[in-house]
Amino acid sequence: METAVSVREAYGRTLLELGMENPDIVVLDADLSRSTMTRFFARQFPERFFDCGIAEQNMVGVAAGLAASGKIPFASTFAVFVPGRCFDQVRMSIAQPQLNVKLVTSHGGISVGEDGTSHQSIEDLALIGSLPGFNVIVPADAIETVQAVKAAAESYGPFYIRLCRPKVAPVFGEDYRFKLGKAATMRQGGDATIIAIGLMVKEALEAAQNLEREGIYCRVLNMSTLKPIDEAAIIKAAAETGAIVTAEEHLEHGGLGSAVARMVSQNQPVPMVLVALKDTYAKSGKPAELLERYGLTAKDIEQGVRSAIKRK
Repeated sequence: METAVSVREAYGRTLLELGMENPDIVVLDADLSRSTMTRFFARQFPERFFDCGIAEQNMVGVAAGLAASGKIPFASTFAVFVPGRCFDQVRMSIAQPQLNVKLVTSHGGISVGEDGTSHQSIEDLALIGSLPGFNVIVPADAIETVQAVKAAAESYGPFYIRLCRPKVAPVFGEDYRFKLGKAATMRQGGDATIIAIGLMVKEALEAAQNLEREGIYCRVLNMSTLKPIDEAAIIKAAAETGAIVTAEEHLEHGGLGSAVARMVSQNQPVPMVLVALKDTYAKSGKPAELLERYGLTAKDIEQGVRSAIKRK
């Protein structure tokens, strides 16, 4: 079994590398640089690092101002605070003027564990996804995180990159190449398609492997770019496999499942099952226990595939 790697640390070290290459990159944080791992950049470039304190709304405004001045700001905090605490500032100061701000948040989903309900961001993708012009990315592992952050730095416009707290076993090899707006086919299959994001990609691969023992062959897509979503890959999967299961660490309303269902219903209607949080806030607990309690495991994905196939 491959060693799990921190996607947050991958982000922090990539920021440092980018900072060495481009003097226009600046970094902002909201008193959480040890957790978001922007501390690596802060140590090397203190004159280009701005700790805004526990004032996320102000951090967003400062980031927008820096972007309007020609800088490339990366602003980080926990996903529960951006876009949650400062949705209006993100909407007014970044989305509407389409400024070149990169919002990279950590501690997304319920896998923050013992931090509890107040720190579990399960609505962020619905909020940020509602804003026109935003690019939304949820990397599956550290390898993809590095490439997604670099892609954001190289592309003009607002970005939201959501990272999880736990370390994640790699699902990609070093030869992987991230492409903005393109799904990655992780596994081929003709009986159903599993579309997943974030740490649920690993669970999707495990589910597909288990289902193969039953004679069920699943295609697995990593839809790391939630916006702009890969419409062609979704429609093709629906047409070729006839059933789709989505898996995400988010409420089923407004996240990956909603986006995929919109594409499927308009272009190639097939049975669907959404593996996601069901209109509830989670309790406090260890990450693995919470994922199991709220139906976000390989076993739940397997059940969803069987159910979708029955309705073909």
